[in-house]
Amino acid sequence: MSSLAAAELLALRNRVPVPAVRVNEAAVATAFVSERHLRIDGRTPTSFAPLSGFWQAADGWVRTHANYPHHRARLLSALGIADTQGDHVLAGVLSKELASRPAREVQETVYAAGGLAVAVACAPAAAGAALVERWHVGHSSPRLLAPVSVPAQGVRVLDLTRVIAGPVATRTLALLGADVLRVDAPQLPEDADAHADTGVGKRSTLLDLTSRGDRYAFGGLLGQADVVVTGYRPGALDRHGLAPHALLARYPGLIVAQLCAWDWSGPWAGRRGFDSLVQAGTGIATIEATADGRPGVLPAQALDHATGYLLAAAVLRALSDRQATGGGRYLRLSLAGTASWLLHDIRPTPAQGEADTCDPGSWLTETESPYGLLRHALPPVHYDGAPANWNRAPTRWGTDLANWA
Repeated sequence: MSSLAAAELLALRNRVPVPAVRVNEAAVATAFVSERHLRIDGRTPTSFAPLSGFWQAADGWVRTHANYPHHRARLLSALGIADTQGDHVLAGVLSKELASRPAREVQETVYAAGGLAVAVACAPAAAGAALVERWHVGHSSPRLLAPVSVPAQGVRVLDLTRVIAGPVATRTLALLGADVLRVDAPQLPEDADAHADTGVGKRSTLLDLTSRGDRYAFGGLLGQADVVVTGYRPGALDRHGLAPHALLARYPGLIVAQLCAWDWSGPWAGRRGFDSLVQAGTGIATIEATADGRPGVLPAQALDHATGYLLAAAVLRALSDRQATGGGRYLRLSLAGTASWLLHDIRPTPAQGEADTCDPGSWLTETESPYGLLRHALPPVHYDGAPANWNRAPTRWGTDLANWA
């Protein structure tokens, strides 16, 4: 879908026929586990911390997420576990504590403390969650984008996302020529390995929106942006004046794209979440359970990656629509919506034609970067004439100036 949306935007800008699109299944399979293929000077990054995973509860199973230091600290504090030993020792203590408590009790206790834990298959059913929601907002003249060699060239994207889904979307837009500037709060540290994987093609800066000077700098960026992509909980950025309709009222013609974990309404809408937790809560972990009943996972963090590429496609389509009819666009996606799509809306179809080569080595490359020599997955987006790789390595997180290139 991203490939087709990119080809259509390129054709619209250049007033030429839509280039042929062919998606290679092996390239997609490799990109969907890009974090597993990443090597940094030969080192293999760690995907999940020792306190992240499935744990037996008194009446079922719980999935925790403790990759970030603040989530780890909140998990332990919520359960009354003193953080006085190494993680591998604490894993045993955590296991015993969780085994003594009901799964739902763990879920609510940890969430109340700002941590992350989900009772397996206890979240609201995923059926019915929308895959992509789109609105045409307001009236403004069409923003005619000049003819270009790549579809999103000249498009400025403010990237307010973290972890995988949002950064996958914005690295795709960067591949296609957009000037993508990721903005993070300095008090929320990022994992360097994760940024090495999803920061390709982009720049990264730090702004504290509670600081007057940083708010002024951010306002300057907003005033020249074409697209704003956010990946925080519903309402989390509203206090900074970043509610979607407030943005669209101030900046007619802006494209605002939002991503969250647990859909946009209902009792879980405001909760934090990650792919692994949504898989656990929507029933995917139960479907993927092993013969002994232990919950399982999809072969990839498919909710993250699929939602990321869907988000990129939605932004590209919005750019095409704005080119034709003007006005702003408001887009919403969620990991739960993608889970619903996978669980309820996809019907298996027989394979046709010859299978693509599945050797992942064919879809990996090496790039020098400030982090060291990166071995990383090539982009799966393809149409005739599409860029084969990003035009720049990831910069170190938070080290770029807060301005457009």
